Amino acid sequence: METADFLDTLDREGRSLAAAAARAGTDAKVPTCPDWQVRDLLRHTGAVHRWAAAFVAEGHGAPRPMTDAPDLDGPALVAWYADSHRRLVDTLAAAPADLECWTFLPLPDLSPLAFWTRRQAHETTVHRYDAEAAGGATPSPVAGDFAVDGIDELLLGFHARSRSRVRTPEPKVLRVRATDAADGARDAVWTVRLTAHAAPAATRGTAGEADAELSGPAEQLYLALWNRVPVPRVTGDHALAARWRETSGI
Repeated sequence: METADFLDTLDREGRSLAAAAARAGTDAKVPTCPDWQVRDLLRHTGAVHRWAAAFVAEGHGAPRPMTDAPDLDGPALVAWYADSHRRLVDTLAAAPADLECWTFLPLPDLSPLAFWTRRQAHETTVHRYDAEAAGGATPSPVAGDFAVDGIDELLLGFHARSRSRVRTPEPKVLRVRATDAADGARDAVWTVRLTAHAAPAATRGTAGEADAELSGPAEQLYLALWNRVPVPRVTGDHALAARWRETSGI
């Protein structure tokens, strides 16, 4: 996917998130994030949007703390979120292709502009799903190619960091397979090597035998890896699959 595609997704998903939050109300429980109400979802996502926009707009070359959301609630909080989202989209749309700023995942092939646009598109999509779930309706679907990209970001980006908590006493191999990628022409597959003392090492493709495999349609697998729905299908060592689910939260 191109940066422009991620920007379009971010724009659409953020507007859908705000609309879903307004329908549900800020008191509504978020079943996919059991400790949250919709107000927590809006405050978190709006603060992340403003944090990300500052790196892009101001070119910060080092990490900066996130600013707390204002003490708003109800329609005022929804409006604040919508403004946060709009500022982010406009900032990314206006940024130069050669933007230089800090990023936080080990993805050297992505420019800072591509990184932040992609990251915020996935951040917003997952939380749009949360907001729609809070309203009790069936959440809107996630496009298959976008879901595959999100799995890739999660495995090769987030879990390549030393802070990933996924460890196994003995070396193990986990396979992750999206079974409906490329309009069914082929699967999208990742091989994740797990050890006791290092971050998971994920590569694209099938490399050797796996101790367990998580598989299913790309959308469901994407949401499962973000702990929103159960894993569609587990084969092999179910204990290894359970360990991944229990320790892989971001």
